[in-house]
Amino acid sequence: MVPPGIDRQMGIEVLSSAPDQVSGGDVRIAVEGPPGQLKRVSLWLNDQNLGLAGLEGEGRRLEGLLEGLQEGENVLQLQHERFGKLDEVVLENHPISGPMFSGEQQTPFVCMTHREFGIEPQVDSASPPGFQVLDDDGQVIGYSRNCHIEPFITYHYRTTDGGWADWPDDDTFPDDLATTTTIDGKEKDFVVRVERGTINRFLFSYAMLIDPDRIGADTQDTSHWNGRLLYHFQGGVGIGHTQGRWDNSRAMNPEVLGLGHAIAYSTGTRTGEHYNLQVGGETALMTKEHFIKRFGEPLYTVGLGGSGGAIQQYVYGQNHPGLIDIAVPQRSYPDMVTQTIHIGDCELLEHYMDVTDGDNPKWQTTENRSWLVGLNATDFVDDPLADTKPQLGFGTAPGSSECIAAWRGLSPLTLNPHFGSARESDRWEPQSEIAEIEWTHPDDLRNIYGVGDDGFARRAVDNVGVQYGLGAFVEGQLTTAEFLDLNAQVGGWKPSAEMVQEGFPFLGDPTPENFDPWSRRNMMLSDTDAPAPRHEGDPEAIRALYDTGMVFQGHIDIPVIDIREWMEPILDMHNSHQSFAARARILEAMPDDDHHLVWFADIGDEADGYPGKQFGMTMKALRLADEWMLAILDDPKERVAANRPAAAVDRCFTQDGETIAAGDGVWAGILDERAPGACTLEFPVYTTSRIEAGGPISGDVFKCQRKSVDTALTDGTYGSRTFTADQQERLREIFPEGVCDYALPDAGRPAVSSNW
Repeated sequence: MVPPGIDRQMGIEVLSSAPDQVSGGDVRIAVEGPPGQLKRVSLWLNDQNLGLAGLEGEGRRLEGLLEGLQEGENVLQLQHERFGKLDEVVLENHPISGPMFSGEQQTPFVCMTHREFGIEPQVDSASPPGFQVLDDDGQVIGYSRNCHIEPFITYHYRTTDGGWADWPDDDTFPDDLATTTTIDGKEKDFVVRVERGTINRFLFSYAMLIDPDRIGADTQDTSHWNGRLLYHFQGGVGIGHTQGRWDNSRAMNPEVLGLGHAIAYSTGTRTGEHYNLQVGGETALMTKEHFIKRFGEPLYTVGLGGSGGAIQQYVYGQNHPGLIDIAVPQRSYPDMVTQTIHIGDCELLEHYMDVTDGDNPKWQTTENRSWLVGLNATDFVDDPLADTKPQLGFGTAPGSSECIAAWRGLSPLTLNPHFGSARESDRWEPQSEIAEIEWTHPDDLRNIYGVGDDGFARRAVDNVGVQYGLGAFVEGQLTTAEFLDLNAQVGGWKPSAEMVQEGFPFLGDPTPENFDPWSRRNMMLSDTDAPAPRHEGDPEAIRALYDTGMVFQGHIDIPVIDIREWMEPILDMHNSHQSFAARARILEAMPDDDHHLVWFADIGDEADGYPGKQFGMTMKALRLADEWMLAILDDPKERVAANRPAAAVDRCFTQDGETIAAGDGVWAGILDERAPGACTLEFPVYTTSRIEAGGPISGDVFKCQRKSVDTALTDGTYGSRTFTADQQERLREIFPEGVCDYALPDAGRPAVSSNW
């Protein structure tokens, strides 16, 4: 019989991952207990006595790497020589190539180790399908499906002129070796060890400062590491089927390494390769897991990354508590999938203004296009096709909207199954499998969206009931006839099965027949008085996006320092309202938003061409993140917001880094009815097509619930605007199923999400 208290004093702790998310056959664990009793216990793995398996430590805690796990379930017990079993943990071990929980892996999957690291992937199949593995003479010696290579280590140093160089083979200290002062004030030689390899089929790397005197002798030297881990997430828009490109500027960010932080990086958490954030979250967990197994637990883990790298921090912070402890999203969006809602409207509306209603002088004034798209529109950014469109009989404005300048081409990339490719795909056998790839975002997430009756991945995008230009109509900027014509003629996107390859400017020559910047050929339009069809989202697909956590629903309880340059004047796609879309969702899900900061910085003025100089906001945020995390670690029982440093408040900056305003009310008027705050006045926030149609700033309604047109005519939907009897009848023809009622939640959103 175990004496009272002994079993509570002694136990096993899994350090490197959750017990059911172990990979690669080993796991870092700790055993705790009274020092005298630790000498009398042993570890048993699958009924085999391992003793203490090489665990080391002093006092009440022993720690180390436990190896030899079998694939699948493993039972680890802590047994006392006298009292028997004190603790038991079931470990679920997965292959280093994955998956853990993301389901069947994507194929074809094109390897990139040869291109990025100069190393051919390991042969794991003697025959196709697979990626060709070549010998030194370029002959095929086998095939790879997992794209695996063994980890390898290289050493580099920062030069005094601000570049990277390889450490000399003879280990002599270079004359141009730079030094760095770490975040805790220690001066170190700027020498870095970089470990690279493959995890979950993607390329990974770990980089950290090391003692140059220990190069070669100790591949796990952590003597110059400050204990902080930065996971660098990366953005872009990709459709999958590739191992991806390793980015030295992120993986070896000199400013971050110079602080003494270690950096973890993976092409599996680069959205420019894929946007399956279930696979991405899994990859991040595995990448951090193996870092901990190599170097031990970090003091804390901070996330950093812009655009898609920011999205990942919001989504993984929600879905995988403990992966990152604090987030620094740059140029953020709350998630990717809800961006498709309004970005899918861009070309429909641009086509309407250029083609269907191209003779209307209203659309020849650039700024007026914001009435429909919501996003900024300005003559400062030229429309590159403004001279060509009139020659072909189309309307135009001299300048661009953000739809044109930033998002053109994204609708084909995410929706058109014919519009996509992967580098090095010519080495995949058989090529017929490459030809059969459905190059769409939903197909990249086929495990999540599911497959429809037509054999294509289901889609979530929907515009049934959306009243485009409603805000402009209510404000009197559109006549009743214009409002009705817009909504009758705007149309929708064809089903995937009916789409065809794109034309100019994406592919081919600018002939009249091939000129199609709007992807008109893939729209559902009407050449009669009958209203054009709208596209419908699949409720099962929408529900799956919520249930798998692809939608950021605001459930994040770690500190977030959301930073961005205000780039509305140059029509950059990272539009400023997105920070507040994230905040709106947090306020919906959490008691408050005290842990969520929003920082903006100016990019200059038009006279200087908006140079976009950044004063170092990222490093300012990382230093604040360190102060905040150290306070939390010092007082972990206190709420995150209660440990907030004095500087951890909303703020906005000049281009040179001077604070314009700071405090709780600087963004007033964006999410509430208060008078505009100082930062709100300084940095105007634009909207989206769905906000202009009456939707919420949170931007998270894929498929609206609808109310009848008769209800809309009497409940204030149209403000003081009125319709004649004939116009009312036309409105009913355009919206036979009713119009969007944005007072109600997404029709596809589950009442209770099973988001894990």
